Amino acid sequence: MKDNRVPLTLISILADGEFHSGEHLGEQLGMSRAAINKHVQTLRDWGIDVFTVPGKGYSLPEPIQLLDESFIKSQIDSGTVAVLPVIDSTNQYLLDRLSTLQSGDACIAEYQQAGRGRRGRQWFSPFGANLYLSMYWRLEQGPAAAIGLSLVIGIVMAEVLQRLGAEEVRVKWPNDLYLSDRKLAGILVELTGKTGDAAQIVIGAGINLAMRSVATDVINQGWINLQEAGIRIDRNTLAITLIQELRAALQLFEQESLVPFLPRWEKLDNFIHRPVKLIIGEREIYGISRGINEQGGLLLEQDSVIKSWVGGEISLRGVN
Repeated sequence: MKDNRVPLTLISILADGEFHSGEHLGEQLGMSRAAINKHVQTLRDWGIDVFTVPGKGYSLPEPIQLLDESFIKSQIDSGTVAVLPVIDSTNQYLLDRLSTLQSGDACIAEYQQAGRGRRGRQWFSPFGANLYLSMYWRLEQGPAAAIGLSLVIGIVMAEVLQRLGAEEVRVKWPNDLYLSDRKLAGILVELTGKTGDAAQIVIGAGINLAMRSVATDVINQGWINLQEAGIRIDRNTLAITLIQELRAALQLFEQESLVPFLPRWEKLDNFIHRPVKLIIGEREIYGISRGINEQGGLLLEQDSVIKSWVGGEISLRGVN
């Protein structure tokens, strides 16, 4: 694995948002200015904007709040939380360690080199701009009992973000958070286990906090970050609160399934009572969203008849 100590040290110096001369950085890191420039390129590869101004040196557009491993671990009173700077994928990190994990163990990263979204899509994961978090859970009732789990995760994430100041965050069936009708966060649930066995579940979440501009060939749908909406949330506090609240919610889900979460979903549903388009494969179904049922299915009204759907994705009618 590549040694990332120098670029990580460089980030810790530049994180204050001030200018630092190449000469000064070279002295601090014990290398030439040419070598510094090479490591600056690594930071750019990680999605960090680094300004270079002749006579002034290097700086970031604004300060970055880095994850504080010792603080996070001091606030989590049980289980394991891995806080990692650079990783392929937080979900994959946990999937590779299933035999050693206990329910509620989590992984957080500054940067994902191969972040995954739903349906095999890439999850763009620039360094220090967002929150990338995954959690493991063992569901003794088996895979069938996991139906609706992603909805619970969305509810918890939206409630936590609202509590921390993002009051307009809403949920979108089945796997996203929305703000101002644009995507703010995504959820990926990966499950292993045979019928009759316990389900081993890894839940991944990516939340856009301060993500900068992205090429449309990387993200091809409307998205938003909290900073753009004028909302600043402490990344460390968000990570800690999410881990604590997800653990509590998953225990409740294990005992009572989706039922106690239905009224919470209804309060948060971005699409309820709005005209939507449901896309299942090549098929497009139009109707009015009426929320979800106890199995987590989408309730869609067409010609005064409400029918439940369990697959596909929705968008506002006439909007991709």
